[in-house]
Amino acid sequence: IWARHRSSLYSHDCLNGYLIAVLLSYLVAKSSGGFFNKSMNAMQIFRVTLDFIANSKSWEKGLIFQAQGDHQTVKAELKERKQCLQSFPVVISDQSANFNLAFRNSKSSFVELQAEASATLDCIQKCRDNGFEEVFLTKCDFPAKYDYCMRLNLKGNSSVSASGYCGDNECWRMYEAKVHSLLLQGLGDRANLVRVIWRNWPKEYHVEDGFSSLDKEPLLIGVALSSLEKAFRLVDIGPNAEQKEEAAKFRKFWGEKSELRRFKDGTIAESTVWECKQWERHLIVKKITEHVLSRHLSLTKESIAVTADQLDFSLGYGDADPISFTGSLLEAYEVLAKRLRLLDDIPLRVSSVQPLDPAFRCTAVFPPEPHPLAGGKGLIPKSKKAPRCIQPVDVMIQLEGSGNWPMDEVATEKTKAAFLLKIGESLQDHWDMSCIATEDGLDVLLSGYAFRLKILHERGLSLVKKLGHQAKRVSSEDKKLFLQSQHSSMINGLQGRYPIYGPVVRLAKRWAASHLFSACLGSEAIELLVAYLFLNPLPFRSPSSRITGFLRFLRFLSDYDWNFSPLVIDINSDLTADDAKEINEHFMSSRRADDQSPNDLIPAMFLATTYDKSSEAWTASSPTPLELKRLAAYARSSANLLTRLIVENDSPRWECLLRTPLNNYDAVILLHRERLVYPQRLLFPSEIKEGTCVARGNASKDFSPFLGPKDMKRNLDIMKSKLMVGFDPLQCYLVDLEGGFPKTFKLWCDSLGGDAIGITWTKPASKKRDREDDNKDVKDVLKAVGEAGKGFVRSIHLLKAPRLGN
Repeated sequence: IWARHRSSLYSHDCLNGYLIAVLLSYLVAKSSGGFFNKSMNAMQIFRVTLDFIANSKSWEKGLIFQAQGDHQTVKAELKERKQCLQSFPVVISDQSANFNLAFRNSKSSFVELQAEASATLDCIQKCRDNGFEEVFLTKCDFPAKYDYCMRLNLKGNSSVSASGYCGDNECWRMYEAKVHSLLLQGLGDRANLVRVIWRNWPKEYHVEDGFSSLDKEPLLIGVALSSLEKAFRLVDIGPNAEQKEEAAKFRKFWGEKSELRRFKDGTIAESTVWECKQWERHLIVKKITEHVLSRHLSLTKESIAVTADQLDFSLGYGDADPISFTGSLLEAYEVLAKRLRLLDDIPLRVSSVQPLDPAFRCTAVFPPEPHPLAGGKGLIPKSKKAPRCIQPVDVMIQLEGSGNWPMDEVATEKTKAAFLLKIGESLQDHWDMSCIATEDGLDVLLSGYAFRLKILHERGLSLVKKLGHQAKRVSSEDKKLFLQSQHSSMINGLQGRYPIYGPVVRLAKRWAASHLFSACLGSEAIELLVAYLFLNPLPFRSPSSRITGFLRFLRFLSDYDWNFSPLVIDINSDLTADDAKEINEHFMSSRRADDQSPNDLIPAMFLATTYDKSSEAWTASSPTPLELKRLAAYARSSANLLTRLIVENDSPRWECLLRTPLNNYDAVILLHRERLVYPQRLLFPSEIKEGTCVARGNASKDFSPFLGPKDMKRNLDIMKSKLMVGFDPLQCYLVDLEGGFPKTFKLWCDSLGGDAIGITWTKPASKKRDREDDNKDVKDVLKAVGEAGKGFVRSIHLLKAPRLGN
């Protein structure tokens, strides 16, 4: 079972049932030391076997079955055994060494076998219940195990069979070894493990086809990275110029990529440089692989498929990734924080400043771009449209302590607003900064960005740390800010430990939004789910590539037992045994459904952290059990598709991961794309040909996401007055629908730039009424929905009427 769940182990060049039986027989034999005894149970025997595979030095000498009785080893047998060890990476034979039972085992498969055995021992030691779920139930296949998966299409490649079919070793096994050797040399210390396997015997193989069909299956390569620091290295330094022989070998291997360079320490050495932008460093391994294989095996780049950047299109605009603006955002924030701390003409000075927005911790799918009119130089490039709306980023500030704060919650919020107004005036007076007072805080425009300042009340901070009835006195805004600050601090630390964490979170958020789950699964909840995968990776290693991490996220979301298990995310290893007991009590309390059905369990997704042991912060009201069931079904389907894509690499189908089927909803609202706040973020324009079109509408002329030609010709102050900070017509429309049609339907949306809103009915139709009357009522409701979004709604389509109720 253990080997079969690791598909690359239970294969032609590694393990099978017979070899496992032979290995156990060897360990049982007294001549080999008698590793087992009669008192051992099955799990103990399993652990001893894994330990032998992972750590025994007997593999270096070969596993030799000793003959019974007093058998003297002769020189001929020793010579035969020595030749056998030189010819095969793994040897299992009798004393004569005339036949090696492990003759098919390759070097890469044995290295993988030892690594898997070692990882399984870690699972047994560190995981709950001796790692039973991780060891025997978790699928550890090629796509989820390796950071980079590659496919070589060798159909019709004559170089594979150049050595003939009748040699001591099969020609395709020799080709595997050649590829393995080239990649080990090319990747160097970047790779911790390289696995090459060619299942060139198709399932539908017929003997009469002969050898003609043996190259139809692609050669698979898996690369596990050693560390991101090494893998994303831009320059590889080779031998010094004085080392003539080594330098010549280096140039011969790398060809035109090799160049002689002088480094800062004065060293002159051969080197290879892999030039790429900061957000493209995950492609360095792909570039190395393509260069080495195309140079030494004469393969075209079309025949080399590396899973690395197939989903990058969903995170950027064209060739650029907006994550590149994070550096300038952080610089602007540092300037703002410094200026806030220097303010001395406000009643209470600013004591601390903390960024809260996901853009600061590299987990925002689309970090804000600097706007030329937002506190910048005020110059708009002629070749680029200027957006009308600016995406604000939240920043929390705390003031010095004081006993004069009012005790009333409303009065406290009014006092905060007064402080923010005073801070805005002071920033304008001292540094001529543009400040805009809003109901949500104070928007400060600086260096092209809009920072939304919010104050955490110091009394609220002290109350939120207490338990019992006192916590109810804390204002919801203070509690929300406190939870956001705790979450932001922890995720910032995690991002520093795992640089690939951010891209995986961004892909996960993009997937959830593209399937219209934005209202069900919050940004912070997704960050915690992905954090759990990095903190508890067993039976794998922590992911070192975005696609592998994304696949594990989808599988985890679909397979985790949310009904009976809380998910505990301990980022800084702060939770004690008492904390674990408290979390379990909160979880059991939430699952005591004496007076409610299983479909009403809240929270359905229980996420516990050090700052939120009762899962009240991010999943208190959503997803509901029905939403979570739908979410898991979509995740399972996407995970299966992604697995096939990694193995088959069918390029046109990668987009299907982010296309959601609109016919799964009862009704669909299509929006005018040119009226979306960020139309450039739309992945795929939505169209629907099914159902009945209930309403249509023309686009409004009152709003445009970009400043028009007339606006561009006006003076700078008028142009700045046209800017809208934090405005999103989609969110405004959703709020109106939820308020105007309570408990009538459930809305499903894409908050990252989608042009479709899904509707599912929550109120069943009555059996006592005619179906025609119900359809008429439904159409009237949908027409009212369209009227509420007049100028923004393109069309509304009815696909399914409400189900009949009692």
